[in-house]
Amino acid sequence: MCAAAVGLIATTLIAWATTSRIFDALDQKVFRYINSWPDNLYRPLWLVQLVGVLGAPAVIAVAAAATRRFRLAVALILLIPAKLLVEFDILKVLVQHSRPGATVPDAILRNVPPTGLSFPSGHAVILFGIATLVSPYLDRGWRCVVFTIAALAATARIYLGAHGPLDVLGGAAVGITLGALLTLVLGQPHRPASTGTMPSSPRV
Repeated sequence: MCAAAVGLIATTLIAWATTSRIFDALDQKVFRYINSWPDNLYRPLWLVQLVGVLGAPAVIAVAAAATRRFRLAVALILLIPAKLLVEFDILKVLVQHSRPGATVPDAILRNVPPTGLSFPSGHAVILFGIATLVSPYLDRGWRCVVFTIAALAATARIYLGAHGPLDVLGGAAVGITLGALLTLVLGQPHRPASTGTMPSSPRV
């Protein structure tokens, strides 16, 4: 419940900061810094950001079901329509924030759309939603790994020129909120007692 509340508050504050444009200068400065990273990073960062595509939760849900973690599988599937609802029917309508290709004159666009609504980053929603959902099934070390991958993949969206930092932060907050709410509704397993491994017995 705490994670859902914190995520919701963070989403609200980041959405307000984006619409008020109070941090526009800082947002563009950070965007330019990441967006100007060397071109030889394109392939690895493009590959890692694929973890945040819309179908990723379904792929992981299949693996979860195969290991009899059925609550996790259901939550991952439900993440997809929840993401689409919040992103397209609520936040994109309310915030109306354009992509860097339309707002940052010197933006480097690496095979991403130059126009359209940018807040929140849908990839970040998926990435942090998945990370939040799988966290109860992992020990602390693996949770850090999962969230690090989510952060790297979300940062890749800035590098590619698809989103600004606030778009990505907003998407991360939405993902954490949705993941926490789904976990709250569907339930979660007990924390694994061992370190560095998944729980030895199936959790449903």
